[in-house]
Formats: sequence, structure tokens, C-alpha cells
Amino acid sequence: MSKERRRELTAEYKERKARPGVFAIRCAPAGLVWVGSAPELANRQNRFWFALRLAQHRNAAMQAAWTAHGEESFVYEELEEIDGEDVSGWLLTQTLKDRLEHWRLALNAAAA
Repeated sequence: MSKERRRELTAEYKERKARPGVFAIRCAPAGLVWVGSAPELANRQNRFWFALRLAQHRNAAMQAAWTAHGEESFVYEELEEIDGEDVSGWLLTQTLKDRLEHWRLALNAAAA
């Protein structure tokens, strides 16, 4: 890779916009749903799958379902993206908490 191309990619990475929002992880065979929020949704699924594959996820119920039913039974979905340009800092944190609570109640879900 040329130095110029590397500079272009670095600039693109630094300029990318964060995508805050709420996500759900479902295990259909177990009938379980977990909901979480994140200031950046981009790599959230990879983070969860990595810990689950290593059998080191901090959520014992999710890890037990993963172990019992396998990776193919799990689905990750982004439920809601929040416009991070309109809100930031404390307001973004509060908005994420409010939307997380809304989705947990709506889906009768546990914390991710």
C-alpha cells in the first residue's frame, strides 16, 4: 500500500461519524432477547461474538444460551440509531438510556 493511500484511509477513518444507538441480540430457540446501547454501533456485534466464542462473556445467561444453542441461533440487529450530530455529551448519554429502557420494555428483554 502506498503512503498516499494510507494517508487517505487514515483521513477517512478520522472523519467518520459515530453511530450511537440501541441494539438487540436474539436467541430464537431459547426465546431470549437482550438489549443494549452503545455510543458506536459499528463493531458492537463483533465485540459480543468474540467474547461469546471464547466463553468469556460477562452476561452468564447469554453465554449459557450461546453454549447450549450455538452461534447460528443468535441474531444481532440494530433497533434504533440516534442522530449523534444533534446531541452529544450528557444529552446523548441520557437519550441512549431512555431509548434503551423503551426497547427493553417493548421487547421484554434483559440487559446485554
